[in-house]
Amino acid sequence: MNIPRLLYTAISAVLMLGLFATATDARAQSATPAPAQAATPSVLPRPDFRFPGTVGRTYLDSDPAQFPQPVKAPKGAPNVVVILLDDVGFGQFSTFGGGVPSPTMDKLAAEGLRYNRFHTTALCSPTRAALLTGRNHHSAAFGSIAEVATGYEGYTAVLPRSTGTVAEVLRQNGYMTAWIGKDHNTPPWEASAAGPFDRWPNGLGFDYFYGFMGGDTDQWHPILYENRNLVPASTDPNYHLTTDLADHAIAWARQVKSIAPDRPFFLHVAPGATHAPHHAPQEWIDKFKGQFDAGWDKYRELTFARQKKLGVIPADARLTPRPESLPAWDSLNDQQKRLYARMMEVFAGFGAHADYEMGRIVDAVKKLPGGENTIFIYVAGDNGASAEGGIEGSLNETRLFNGMVETWQDNLKAIDELGGPKHFNHFPAAWAHAMNTPFQWTKQIASHLGGIRNPMIIAWPGHIRDKGGLRSQFTHVIDVVPTLYEVIGITPPAQLNGIQQKPIEGVSFAYTFDDAKARDRHTTQYFSMAVNRAIYHNGWMASAMGFVPWQPNRTAFDLDKQKWELYNLDKDFSQADDLASSNPQKLRELQDLWWAEAARYNVLPLDWRGVEKFNAALMGRPSLAGNSRTLTYYPGQVALPNEAAPRVLNRSWTLTADIEVPEGGAQGVIATHGGSTGGYGLYVRDGKPTFVYNYLSIERFTLASQEPLPRGKVQVKVDLTYQGGPKERGKAMAVAMTVNGRKVAEGVVSKTIPNMISLGEGLDIGMDAGSPVDFTYKPPFAFNGKIEKVVFDLK
Repeated sequence: MNIPRLLYTAISAVLMLGLFATATDARAQSATPAPAQAATPSVLPRPDFRFPGTVGRTYLDSDPAQFPQPVKAPKGAPNVVVILLDDVGFGQFSTFGGGVPSPTMDKLAAEGLRYNRFHTTALCSPTRAALLTGRNHHSAAFGSIAEVATGYEGYTAVLPRSTGTVAEVLRQNGYMTAWIGKDHNTPPWEASAAGPFDRWPNGLGFDYFYGFMGGDTDQWHPILYENRNLVPASTDPNYHLTTDLADHAIAWARQVKSIAPDRPFFLHVAPGATHAPHHAPQEWIDKFKGQFDAGWDKYRELTFARQKKLGVIPADARLTPRPESLPAWDSLNDQQKRLYARMMEVFAGFGAHADYEMGRIVDAVKKLPGGENTIFIYVAGDNGASAEGGIEGSLNETRLFNGMVETWQDNLKAIDELGGPKHFNHFPAAWAHAMNTPFQWTKQIASHLGGIRNPMIIAWPGHIRDKGGLRSQFTHVIDVVPTLYEVIGITPPAQLNGIQQKPIEGVSFAYTFDDAKARDRHTTQYFSMAVNRAIYHNGWMASAMGFVPWQPNRTAFDLDKQKWELYNLDKDFSQADDLASSNPQKLRELQDLWWAEAARYNVLPLDWRGVEKFNAALMGRPSLAGNSRTLTYYPGQVALPNEAAPRVLNRSWTLTADIEVPEGGAQGVIATHGGSTGGYGLYVRDGKPTFVYNYLSIERFTLASQEPLPRGKVQVKVDLTYQGGPKERGKAMAVAMTVNGRKVAEGVVSKTIPNMISLGEGLDIGMDAGSPVDFTYKPPFAFNGKIEKVVFDLK
């Protein structure tokens, strides 16, 4: 069954009259502490200081001077450390029965509580927006990831000022705040040196930021920022991003506690692990050699048994079947098994290494002044494990964003390089499904628990007495903020920085700390990602699936023919028993409630489009360049984000570089856009100008002059003429290079990138700040002459 348009309209009207308030009012009432508990003002910031005494003509006949005092956090306020891993399945780490060791999680779980019914949104940016604000992801304008934002209210990726972050509220209540790692909540077109900066971490309440912008980054060659400043690339041959992030988290916490030992801090740590690319130190990969040779089906069986033994799933839980669209391990040939087992070894090494580095942070914080009064919240994943590697695995996830799939035969050629700097590798979808044991489906699938149920651990020494306990109340990522407000003694502000705030939509789960059998207080929750959607209400869940992640090119979709399933989660932990046919009345009730919640929280309109949403120009996303067709850049312009860089896809354009060649001859990068996963570059090698077009690391078209550049002032121009029509994407392009007006080389790029050049790497002038667009040079490969300017003319 589905809901017809007229019925949807009627439900929306009923919702406006408040007839569906029963489910939502309970949430609003329990989300805010009673006035008697309030310890902080409901309007922030506090009023400016005014001297309370009497002021005479001089200080001699005035009351004694009083300075405005720094705001103090509520008495006994704890430090808070929130760790959020990336793309982690429920059955991935050993603390919840998985095959990847997680001693840090184990230790915190032994000191505190494990939650086995904690839920996310099924995707990166949306979960992070919900975690930071305590509101549903559509209420916070993150209905999907920032890179596919559309112009509807729930999907702009522009965090509303009416959804103030927990960091801003805590900062104005006496906390020191830091964000270390992934920032996937700054609109990508605002992530350049031109700002605006009010939606960078420093503008969202964080005193300090060290990390990367966007959905992911190369772990060996990340583009990093410290506050607003680009961080120079590391020269350490053993550099790895997760270690670097842990180092900075520890250094910040030590520094601020040394300066202000009595002030609490809020530390948000979001490493890129275990999101693609699966990059890990070789010694960590080697730890898992041979451990996954039995394959994903056996892994699920073993994990399922361990989960029951640990008690993180009920004894009567059932292991859901592998979807028919995913291959059985036994159906693979020996070469496929060898490749896929190795891909899983790399992934396991990446995850185990991340947990180890998070352990360094935890241990360091415990040793600080007041470290014993710290709440640790360890969320193992912003969504389920990712199936974005496709059926056969991937060496470059950017291909998926451009509607392409890869073959195991091609990937096998790189088996000995997996996890290293040459590839943006990702394991096959069936491994992702196995990581989500015992549930169905994966990341992006908001309709099923494999996409939305993640392990969570909370430890708070001296306050959580049931050490090693398990909690099974229904909880959601939006519940973290109200929980912190309650236990710290913070009143959620009705007004923040002059803006009336939306009510907190989550429910505090502090009531579960002392009562394992307490009744659920979060009783209703919608889920929606594209047209994968579900609704939970009082133990029941209705689920409707639309597309799987490895279907990047999506056909037309009929919403009214979408199949719905029904599960009684109070009796069916893993969503194994579909009751839709035997209980149509309950299903219809939940369907109606889904539409009501969707109307309430800006979920509509539903949008099933796929990879074309990665094309910023096609979607009409903002561009700081506006309508300018001529863009001029100068030396020092590096790491200009992809969505702030010239929009050169599917059109003709010209790159003109005015340079000065030194007497000894030129060498180095003039301009690059993108990196190893895709892009283009103009550089000089052995004195000769060279243009490279990296077609998603599948093919690199190289056009080079046979003659070295003359000394002195030189103009190098590359003309690119697109050979497709106005609405055609990814077609061929004729390329001609001239030096001082004389043609020196020409050719044709047979295929071009249709939708997105890169998630994490943009435009560099005079050097390569990230991974190389062409492995014939090693970054930064800085230009040794002078660059006057580089001009892009967009036709």
